[in-house]
Amino acid sequence: MRKRDHNVLTNAASLLICGLLAGVVVAAAAFPAVAMSGLAAKAGAETFGALPNELTVSRAPQISYLLASDGKTPLATMYDENRRDVEFADISENMRNAIIAAEDHDFYKHNGVDLNGVARAFVNNSAAGNDRQGASTLTMQYVRMGIAYSATHPADVVAATEDTSARKLREMNYALQIEKKLSKDQILESYLNLAAFGNGAYGVYAASQVYFNKHPKDLKIEEAAMLAGLVKAPTAFDPTTKSGRPQAIARRDYVIDNMAKIGAITQQQADTAKAAELKVKGKRAPNGCVATNKNAWGFFCDYFYRWWMAQETFGSTSYDRERRLKSGGYTIITTLDKQAQDGADKAVRRAKPETSKEAAMVAVVEPGTGRVRALSVNRNFKLDNPKSPKNKPHSDPAKRKKGKLGNYPNTVNPLLSGGDGITGYQAGSTFKIFTIVAALEKGIPLSYTINAPQTFKSEYIIDSSSDAACPGTNLYCPTNSGKKAGGVQNMWSAFSASINTYFVPLQQQVGAENVVDAAKRLGIQFRQSEDAKFANDKEAAHQWGAFTLGVSQATPLELANAYATLAADGKYCEPIPVQQIRDLDGNKLDVANPRCEKRVSTEVARAAVDVARCPVGDNSSTTKCGGSRTAAQTKGIVDAPVAGKSGTTDSEKTAALVAMTKQYAVAGIMADPDWPQTNVKMKHNQADGINPPVWQTLRDAMKGKKRINFDAPGKKISEGDQRSIPGVRCVDIARAKSRISGAGFQPIVSSSRITSECPAGTAAGTSPGGRTIKGGIVTILISSGGGNNDNDNDGGNGRPSNGPPSNPGRPPDDRPGG
Repeated sequence: MRKRDHNVLTNAASLLICGLLAGVVVAAAAFPAVAMSGLAAKAGAETFGALPNELTVSRAPQISYLLASDGKTPLATMYDENRRDVEFADISENMRNAIIAAEDHDFYKHNGVDLNGVARAFVNNSAAGNDRQGASTLTMQYVRMGIAYSATHPADVVAATEDTSARKLREMNYALQIEKKLSKDQILESYLNLAAFGNGAYGVYAASQVYFNKHPKDLKIEEAAMLAGLVKAPTAFDPTTKSGRPQAIARRDYVIDNMAKIGAITQQQADTAKAAELKVKGKRAPNGCVATNKNAWGFFCDYFYRWWMAQETFGSTSYDRERRLKSGGYTIITTLDKQAQDGADKAVRRAKPETSKEAAMVAVVEPGTGRVRALSVNRNFKLDNPKSPKNKPHSDPAKRKKGKLGNYPNTVNPLLSGGDGITGYQAGSTFKIFTIVAALEKGIPLSYTINAPQTFKSEYIIDSSSDAACPGTNLYCPTNSGKKAGGVQNMWSAFSASINTYFVPLQQQVGAENVVDAAKRLGIQFRQSEDAKFANDKEAAHQWGAFTLGVSQATPLELANAYATLAADGKYCEPIPVQQIRDLDGNKLDVANPRCEKRVSTEVARAAVDVARCPVGDNSSTTKCGGSRTAAQTKGIVDAPVAGKSGTTDSEKTAALVAMTKQYAVAGIMADPDWPQTNVKMKHNQADGINPPVWQTLRDAMKGKKRINFDAPGKKISEGDQRSIPGVRCVDIARAKSRISGAGFQPIVSSSRITSECPAGTAAGTSPGGRTIKGGIVTILISSGGGNNDNDNDGGNGRPSNGPPSNPGRPPDDRPGG
């Protein structure tokens, strides 16, 4: 324990004597001939008067730990110096004794300055041919390190270690001050937490981990002695090098002998410890996102790092934020769900190998919190370098011709979250959900019908030379996949079959600028400059005819979060990679809390999700999905209530799928990040397509999770204002059209005929029969005569149609035409 008999006179006498001797010791070492000339003593006395009264030691940099969401699984470590402070009780007695034996035998006896040691150093250094000795106590060494770590300017660091009498005197003065404030145990604890041990290890905790892969409380005598021996010269005594190992053993044995000399251990213990083989089991602590626990987790780690660097809470400049992360000693529980992340990692590599220029990308977001649960792509998160397999040739022929390499299999580009030039990828018909949201907000119900033609001549103006222009005009003319007519569709069936010529006229009716606004509110960033021009100008957005077909760029993370917002009843949450941050003192930081706000009404969100159940093989609450589903296998594989949408761009340059439950929203995109105009066709349902990684990721994420059904939307937003359809059975077609239009509906005449009791050529009934939405489409069925037809629909007399007919022949993966 600390001696308590230091009084003012004792301290003053110590300073006076040491002030004189400090100059002599330094001078004798550098200029033996003039050591006793009085010049050094004069320098020491003059310097003493200029010293500050107190030393304030800043907390040394501490390593920050990133953990998975379970709070246990290591993700990454980040540091400037690998150090983690430990308390005195958590440091083995062997380690405490070893450092005293190595550096300061009288540590528990002196008052911070060892007068006998100063005198010994003076005598030794005065004699020609002797090795120089210092006179620094552990307390003085702690002072020296404290000054260096508290320095605000590089020159102060140099001054803290320069070999001058002024420096010695300063340390002596501060050592006396420190001894008044702290107990001996506290000083020893602080010293062991501050000292450098080599191989990137600072402090006894890191040293124990790096060299022996154990906690400092578990160090054996020989292990503690080796660590204590390193403090004097970490590089020269490095046990991990061929030249340093013999010196490390010799230094260890020297410390062990001193431990016996001061009575800390017996001679028998010393002999046993010296006979022990030196086994170094640990290794340098990994640092940064290129050294995550699993290489595939580097992309999530990088997303976390970019998020941290954007938070003003951690400093006003990027330098301040990075320093705080790498020296603040935080314990950060990230949102990474190990189960979901591992499932995604396996799935994307199963679809495409790391050496493939096509990137299979998957992002997972938790609805209602915005917590990012997984980010995975079939790439290695690391820089391309000569020591690893070289990256493959660039996929862009022009760049490949110039010898450029592609960003595969190695890259540190934020492919999944965007930034640093990554603006996203066209997500195709997944964007149709934004048109549905905008239409619902305008009061258009899900049952709203449109007779979707093979080609729709819109009012959107485009370049007349474009392939998407109507022949001989400057008007946008989208078509359906296979250039087939969609027929009469409502929102359920049109979304399920991905009918382009339903969604472009629907967007035209609600205003493209409102559809763009819905996308922005749901989190689409519009990073690409051309997209931004439209998104930030309402007049320009009004003419963005192809927007509903997904021609704008988005990242997998944005897409997952947009759909997650709908699954959360319209509550948008900013994507966030952390769920808890604690500082060194165990205090929680509020910055990890979800940041959410209501952006879409509950009824609109539930109605949009109801529609989105159709494409992925689930049934809407009304079961009006029609017969064609673009990703029908999803429901069976995930085995849970599910919603989502697939999407493909022109020429299949990208492929996308979103699938979600109430707990997870998973978005996958397959594209070539190096060459968006790729000539490779991206696939959907095939083993090397984008659908399997999304299915498998969601399936694995849902293992062990409760199956929760989506809430059904209200009848009004689903069905709208329903009106009775007038009877037209057996009347002529012109009269039937007049009756139907007079009742507020849009009549169309079927191109085929059905057997009916009515005379051939007259109306046999309508589809739907009974009631439909005000202003909706009513198809007049034409009789071919020939007898009774049990399936006639005539007003309220026949069976109502259970949704529009399917579109046979449509391929399982939708291809927007525009």
